[in-house]
Amino acid sequence: MKFAIVSKGDDHSNKIKATMKQYLVDFDLIYDKKEPELVISVGGDGTLLEAFHRYVHRLKETAFIGVHTGHLGFYADWIPKELEKLVIEIAKTPFQVVEYPLLEVIIRSHSGGEEDRFLALNETMIKTPEGSVVFDVQIRGEHFETFRGDGLCISTPSGSTAYNKALGGAILHPSLEAIQLTELASINNRVFRTIGSPLILPKHHTCLLKPMVDRSLFIAIDHFTNTYTNVKSIQCRVAKEKIRFARFRPFPFWNRVRDAFVAEGDAHLLDERSL
Repeated sequence: MKFAIVSKGDDHSNKIKATMKQYLVDFDLIYDKKEPELVISVGGDGTLLEAFHRYVHRLKETAFIGVHTGHLGFYADWIPKELEKLVIEIAKTPFQVVEYPLLEVIIRSHSGGEEDRFLALNETMIKTPEGSVVFDVQIRGEHFETFRGDGLCISTPSGSTAYNKALGGAILHPSLEAIQLTELASINNRVFRTIGSPLILPKHHTCLLKPMVDRSLFIAIDHFTNTYTNVKSIQCRVAKEKIRFARFRPFPFWNRVRDAFVAEGDAHLLDERSL
């Protein structure tokens, strides 16, 4: 099997990368940065996002697995002290594949019909440096609302625990092929009126955002941000492609949610009850 390793870049992560690479090569696996079948992310969720975008053109051929060297991550199943166990699993055990849905974003320009297509693992964020954004929001080709506010976040189920959660969005299980549209500080008055609640759209529904004011836009695809001008529309929907994660042991999504957001609080509550 061919593999590649993407490191966060700090000394600790680089050391783990070097150790894993040597161990796996010793097991007769092939290190191939260009066409890997397995990509190992060593770092945090940001590192796995980096790995995803680096190999986004190989999603059908490549699976991902994470080793977290910082705080517990949603995409990282393994910790450094399990390194030898993970190496043996990779070398000796066929892995199961778990697929998560992705977000497709198509940005179209007024000039020449140009368009840029992106895939996001977590979300896309749309803001402007010039005050508020104003969008005609269309769902399935029909006008839904006129949005005016700081911006919009469109997230995947696995990305629903990130910025979307901070905005008051729902947490979606990644088995649901859907996207979520969440507002950033919408303005509601006699002229502008929005639904005010996050919208969850199934995979056969497309959301189209059409700017109503000619302003430059900050558009982030996961952690990559660019400034766009002369934008005609931004189309968002569940992508046909999916990300494939390599699983050697079960790690249920709700366990990740609990460990990330409520486990410590529950432990504190139990300690208080035991007093």
